[in-house]
Amino acid sequence: MQFTTELIEEMRVMALFNLDSINSGIKAHKVAEPQVIAAISRLYAKGLISQPDGGYLTDLGIHCAEQLQTALRILGTSTSSS
Repeated sequence: MQFTTELIEEMRVMALFNLDSINSGIKAHKVAEPQVIAAISRLYAKGLISQPDGGYLTDLGIHCAEQLQTALRILGTSTSSS
């Protein structure tokens, strides 16, 4: 799988969601960067979020965000070598 600029931006948006509260959503304002607005639109088209300008995670989106955020935590954990 290629890590395109578009995919990376979508992962950044998915990482913004607070999984401690499914009632927490996001909203892309008109002043948001164009690549963020485009990523949100693509996530909506994929059925991961509820609105084309943000909104809440769908059931599929919750599962995706959980997996992504878990991977980011694991990969971001520093290890020390002995």
